[in-house]
Amino acid sequence: MKRLWFMSSLSAVLLLGGCLPSFGPDQEEVIQENEEQLEETVMIPDMQLKEEFYNTVLPFKKSASRGLVVDNIYTKYDMQEAEEGLLRLSALHFDPKNYYFQEGQYIDRKTANAWLARSSVNDAGLNPPSGKEGEDDAPIYLAHIVEQNYLTMTDDKKLRLSGISIGLALNSVYYGADGKETELSDEELQKKGIEMADTIVSRLRAKEGLSDIPIVIGLFKQEKRNSIVPGTYFATAYADKGKSSASGWKEVNEQYVLLPASSSIDNYREINTTFNNFKQDIDEYFPSFVNVIGTAFLKEGQMRSLKIQVPIQFYGTSETIGFTQYMTSLVNKYFSKIDIEVSITSVNGPEALIVKRANEEEPFVHIYGY
Repeated sequence: MKRLWFMSSLSAVLLLGGCLPSFGPDQEEVIQENEEQLEETVMIPDMQLKEEFYNTVLPFKKSASRGLVVDNIYTKYDMQEAEEGLLRLSALHFDPKNYYFQEGQYIDRKTANAWLARSSVNDAGLNPPSGKEGEDDAPIYLAHIVEQNYLTMTDDKKLRLSGISIGLALNSVYYGADGKETELSDEELQKKGIEMADTIVSRLRAKEGLSDIPIVIGLFKQEKRNSIVPGTYFATAYADKGKSSASGWKEVNEQYVLLPASSSIDNYREINTTFNNFKQDIDEYFPSFVNVIGTAFLKEGQMRSLKIQVPIQFYGTSETIGFTQYMTSLVNKYFSKIDIEVSITSVNGPEALIVKRANEEEPFVHIYGY
């Protein structure tokens, strides 16, 4: 199994300051523990911005399948959430206080491409085979595979792989070559996703050094093309050490909602009313804004965070400052109990940023260029 040397926080400071020390060949050593591996000198920053953030091993190693996400996931919102959502699921098993993050190193680009293929194109393909001549092709369910690695520190100050998380991004809509759109039901996605998850866990177990590594699995439902809200993980399971399949599948009750929402959506009536009142207060005192759009993140039916985009047509610095101050008072009035981020922009770019954490009394406010 691959092991990595740990260095003190002083080395991390040198790296972040742009002064990377030179490590000679004597710092590398070939060892034999089940297999031959090269030990590598790494650094861990001693600054952790939030408790829920993982410390990342440096120098940063790109995912072995980096680049495929752009081709396989429809929107930038899904690209981001497929990774961020998997971090949240991973934290349920791999505590950020004790684990270190690294992008996936065990599913390389060639392997990922093979697994994403149709079984009629590649024997390792997890998607259904093409239909016979004159028949419609079966939908492609699996769009992308996200891998994350989690490391722990040993008593002799070495890092070793102690956990793997796998996110399976599944299509909610299959777009055929003929332009036909096929809606895929949640039940269908869950059934296919669980089958694919078991196959992937079994294949990972066959890789050298991974037979006893715990594996977290998440099923992600990506949104339609051109969607402006991200999809979410809807199911998760865990394969303990040595287990060849995931077990204990649980529902993940997370959702993103665009605000203002349709008045017909009863589930979000209270949230929508609060947002509309917030929006009306802006209209009353500053009628020259263009629009106000919010993206709410809900977990277990409760709004946990909100991101608001406010494009403005102001031209004076004093007007921007006044508007930002007023927006800050509205944030405290309407959204004091959730994490919120308000981005105020114009045709010239970002104008101001308001960020408030649920457990903090005062928000952070920054006016660009002032």
